[in-house]
Amino acid sequence: MSCKFHVNDEVIVISGKDKGKRGIIKKIKLNKVIINNINLVYKNIKSDSINNIIGKIIKKESWINISNISHFFLSNNKIILSRVGFKYLKNKKKVRYLKFNNLLINEK
Repeated sequence: MSCKFHVNDEVIVISGKDKGKRGIIKKIKLNKVIINNINLVYKNIKSDSINNIIGKIIKKESWINISNISHFFLSNNKIILSRVGFKYLKNKKKVRYLKFNNLLINEK
């Protein structure tokens, strides 16, 4: 089954603590994604004297469920949040499109 979200798609968070924030997808795994600078969590790094690693606390992105994000597009200075569908072009290539206005999503 094809995924409606791809790496480098611009999305907006529609629920959760980061609601309303926009970002670009970095990783996808099953029904979860990592978005650049969204859903930041603190991670403790243990010190290791053998490998000369100093313990510290870092911030990193965590996984977000796909149901909590939506595609984001700017068209004529209007924000478009739309569901995505699939259709075949005449050259039998499967592409994604916005159901709101039948606009094709840029394919790689």
